[in-house]
Amino acid sequence: MTIEETLKANGLSLPEAAAPVANYVPWVVTGNLVIISGQISMSPSGLITGKVGSDLGIDEGKAAALLCGLNLLAQLKAACGGDLSKARRCVRLGGFVNCTADFTDHPKVINGASDLMVLAMGDAGRHSRAAVGAPSLPLDAAVEVDGIFEIAP
Repeated sequence: MTIEETLKANGLSLPEAAAPVANYVPWVVTGNLVIISGQISMSPSGLITGKVGSDLGIDEGKAAALLCGLNLLAQLKAACGGDLSKARRCVRLGGFVNCTADFTDHPKVINGASDLMVLAMGDAGRHSRAAVGAPSLPLDAAVEVDGIFEIAP
């Protein structure tokens, strides 16, 4: 199955790739790599905001990270000219969790995006990763995730 067929079979779909909100581009292609700017926890019904550890629990943070992952895949699709079959693997994710100072389960939250990549891409979705806490994120987003993907030449 394709990435989008796999997502659909699991009740998920890709949103439209979001336009940048500041002075940056949403993605850059260099060689066989696509470097995608941080995607925040935006859903079709709006932005998931707040701090994990006070406003949100781990499961809510994980759901927010999944949304970031869907937004990453939407940007990857745009970078591939609308053809996700060009995607070869997820190389790296960088995850940022808007959280309280005493929150230490960042990896559990960012698993929302990591699990999505493995679901969507199989073994090619396994990646290296960073998962860190932050005192705040843009627009009070709960989670932000950036990524590097390999594509066909």
